[in-house]
Amino acid sequence: MFPVLDMPQRLLMGAGPCNVHPRVLRAMACDVIGQMDPEMTGCMDETAELYRQVFRTKNHHTLLIDGSARAAIEAALVSLITPGMNVVVLRIGRFGLLLTEIVTRCGGVVCAVDVPWGEVVPPDRVRDAIVEHRPELLVCVHGDTSTTTAQPLAEIGAVCREHNVLFYVDATATLGGMPFETDAWGIDVATAGLQKCLGGPPGSAPITMSERAVAQIMARRHDEAGIRNPDAPQGAGPVIRSNYFDLAMLINYWSPERINHHTEATSMLYAAREAALIAVEEGMDARWARHARASRAMVAGLLAMDLSVYGDDATRMANVTGVVVPEGCDPIRVRTLMRTEFEIEIVSSFGPLAGKIWRIGAMGVNATKPKVLQTLGAFEAVLAGEGVAVTRGAAVDAARAAWGAE
Repeated sequence: MFPVLDMPQRLLMGAGPCNVHPRVLRAMACDVIGQMDPEMTGCMDETAELYRQVFRTKNHHTLLIDGSARAAIEAALVSLITPGMNVVVLRIGRFGLLLTEIVTRCGGVVCAVDVPWGEVVPPDRVRDAIVEHRPELLVCVHGDTSTTTAQPLAEIGAVCREHNVLFYVDATATLGGMPFETDAWGIDVATAGLQKCLGGPPGSAPITMSERAVAQIMARRHDEAGIRNPDAPQGAGPVIRSNYFDLAMLINYWSPERINHHTEATSMLYAAREAALIAVEEGMDARWARHARASRAMVAGLLAMDLSVYGDDATRMANVTGVVVPEGCDPIRVRTLMRTEFEIEIVSSFGPLAGKIWRIGAMGVNATKPKVLQTLGAFEAVLAGEGVAVTRGAAVDAARAAWGAE
């Protein structure tokens, strides 16, 4: 027999997940009801409207994909990409490489635009790539947590519209924590997850789609034989290569027709609704400002310890900060001591940055003054104990000053 499950109460200050908002946990305790009950479909409609506000869009087709954030990425790409399609991929870190992987598996032809990790792609390089490759789709990550860097998007959207290219953005790490303007930036499809700035658990992934993206998706509509209405028009384009992630069927599932597709992840729907409701109640502008303030305080505290912060100030994410590991310091041991002595999680990175930086996040319910100060105080104590020359007390004092009066 195994013991009753009792996980540690840990402060999650890594690159995600973050701690779940208590209201979200309470929402998940609501009873499960049938997926076609009017209370259930009403909850779906409310959730869609809330995420229109979170995404800052008027897109009617805004819904959830049941699965982690990557489920929505796969749904978007497998539903948009047809075999042989040229797809420009902006690659600023690990998750740009992930998009490359998925595009390839969908049969797309990858036209990569690479920059060194920690940098972003300038708009002129985007324009050059579009002119050279004549793609139907451009894909990128907004905030790549592997490099703690955020790709500016507004000018890219304008370039895509100028050349009639669909624009997909993976906003997993930034939605709810950094300015994100789906309509104003000309984004056709955006996806995210709950476990970062939205303060929910992983397992549900919001997606929003423009009318021109939906037109391309519905041109590939192919309803399952067991649920197909003989009068419903089917698409003439290639069949979408995934059943579970078929956005044409999922759009119909979330539409007034309620054409059955799968059993909705009921408790995750409740979580997603509550997480969006909390964000909308706070106000997106206020929420972005809170995350920016937490980032400023975190950076000020780290610099006060004479540590080096990774990346460019102008393009650093507001919810994840990279810290260069000091010479002679064991990065794994520091992370272990943070966890075992202070119950605080910070993380390393990937690829060329593995073991070179720590990533410290402040997002969702953790983008608050007490959580930032607690993390900095513990980090300072651990580094001092490991022989790193830090000025004791400087980090918390600097962070308090940077936070300012409330």
